Amino acid sequence: MAVIIGVVSLLYTNWLSGKMAQEERKKVELWAEATKRFVDSGSATGSSSDFQKLNSAYLTFINEILEQNTTIPIIIVNPDGSFNNDFNINYKKERREQVLTKELKRMKDYSPPIPIKLSENNTLLLYFSESNILRNLRYYPLVQLVVIVIFILVSYFAFNATQKAEQNQVWVGMSKETAHQLGTPISSLMAWIELLKLQNVDKTLVSEFEKDTQRLEKITERFSKIGSKPELLQQNLVDVLSSTVSYLKTRSSGKVKFETSFGENHFIPAPLNAALFSWVIENLCKNAIDAMDNNGTITISVKEKENTINIDVSDTGKGIHKSQHKTVFNPGYSTKKRGWGLGLSLAKRIIENYHNGKIFIKSSEIGKGTTFRIVLNK
Repeated sequence: MAVIIGVVSLLYTNWLSGKMAQEERKKVELWAEATKRFVDSGSATGSSSDFQKLNSAYLTFINEILEQNTTIPIIIVNPDGSFNNDFNINYKKERREQVLTKELKRMKDYSPPIPIKLSENNTLLLYFSESNILRNLRYYPLVQLVVIVIFILVSYFAFNATQKAEQNQVWVGMSKETAHQLGTPISSLMAWIELLKLQNVDKTLVSEFEKDTQRLEKITERFSKIGSKPELLQQNLVDVLSSTVSYLKTRSSGKVKFETSFGENHFIPAPLNAALFSWVIENLCKNAIDAMDNNGTITISVKEKENTINIDVSDTGKGIHKSQHKTVFNPGYSTKKRGWGLGLSLAKRIIENYHNGKIFIKSSEIGKGTTFRIVLNK
């Protein structure tokens, strides 16, 4: 609607300025005729008897016409091309010729001259250009369009910011509520584990229960940190990746193989929140496992650069079409029947908002697999 109003205003103003330009030319033609009549009246006042014959009201009327033009720039040129007179043009006396020459060139491009025929051999040429009022009127719709464009841009960014703020509130609310809901059953599970330790129960089973309970505690911690700026500590990236891979190996099908380009003794320091970063790796690996139908190879490689660290997570799954490379990070995107489609969206938020890094699809080929890349700042 704003664009339509701007365009209509522009068209109307152009039409109006065209009408005003015509009126200004008529005004200048009248001014030229008044000048001619005034000169004629001057030549007719050779004797006092002739002067008495002139109608004083007529002369007054002509003078009023000549004095009324206070806005339209005018230059009168003699038959030999020299400047006869000028009106409504500002200049210093020493720069008169230079300024009038420049203005005359502009006036010739603007409109054809109006002749003032004083005698058979003496015809002056009157040149004029648009007044400041008409010029401002021509520029007004352009200024209006600029204001409208700025208004649209500000409105768009304000709407976008509001939408993101609402999404953030939803994220935070869901995360806090999830953490709160998990708290009670986790406390009960911890109590049951302590009770099982006192009973004659296989210690291996109790240990596995304890691991899963600790895992739930870590998940609760992750959810509780969504919405608040997490603390980033300088940690060994290899340790975080190794512990995440170890957990996934015991919770995945035997047909899924994990390969890494680093050894457990490697040391690659990076500012991390271990709980949230391992969540990102888990989400990428779980998506990879689903894409491979629980049968394939996941490769995690790390490459250090001068100021950044690149982590690539590759799979041998179905691949992702190029048109979906950006939409996969949108909330709700999912190719699975179960789940909310929030995994990759959360991963993007954790890497980009909390770790000031980047996450994107480095490459993908249908039927061969996909590689996600995470870029962290050292």
